[in-house]
Amino acid sequence: MSKNFELMQQAGVETPIAPAPNVKTPFPVRNGHRNGNVRSSGEPLDIDKLAREESLKLVQRVFLLQAGEPPRAVVFAGIDHGNGCSRTCARVAETLARNIQGTVCLVDANLRTPGLPEYFGVTNHHGLTDALLQEEPIRNFVTQLRPDNLWLLSCGSLASDSANLLNSDRLKTRFAELRGEFDYVLIDAPPLGKYNDAMALGRIADGLIFVLEANATRREAAIQVTENLRASHVNVLGAVLNKRTFPIPESLYHRL
Repeated sequence: MSKNFELMQQAGVETPIAPAPNVKTPFPVRNGHRNGNVRSSGEPLDIDKLAREESLKLVQRVFLLQAGEPPRAVVFAGIDHGNGCSRTCARVAETLARNIQGTVCLVDANLRTPGLPEYFGVTNHHGLTDALLQEEPIRNFVTQLRPDNLWLLSCGSLASDSANLLNSDRLKTRFAELRGEFDYVLIDAPPLGKYNDAMALGRIADGLIFVLEANATRREAAIQVTENLRASHVNVLGAVLNKRTFPIPESLYHRL
């Protein structure tokens, strides 16, 4: 992720998604920095540090600084494949776990192209699909990560019809168990532009955040997805603009 890990509250038709800067190709990454992303002193920006800072801002806005009852179960979904949704969801879960005393469960519900076990370097064994087909307690299907209050429910054993399980009544039962076992549940879902899985998950969650890729996600597609979500009574919490590049000095960027 780049510096522009932004949450746009109430993203949608009434808050149009601004077009990304006219950058034809991403800046190449060298030694953890992007060419063109430099401080006013001429030193390169620390992209990983900036990503952590933006993740913390998102966590604070969505979960920690809400005036009322904050959402406890949130779905993350991209518009298209490759928007960086899984990594975004994982980073947010890690940041949330480090900033609360309670527990966080990250759910890999992207049964089309699962990626969270690989991200965390764990095996995909006995996960979500197994929990939907078996009767053991939900705790038997999760894996403890770092920090110690972060857990992963991987996608589990996959078959050609596994995605159909996300529209089953059994999902609601297991989801209620997750809410009872963990303080927060973050769900990585398949892209909204191709499948209805995220909508099914969003209806039983407290809300959904969709992930947009700078210079790639079409504005019209994002607006259409937002309209479809609201028509399906899914609470749209906001959107994350991911993978944006900044060919201007940081000091100037902060003045914009």
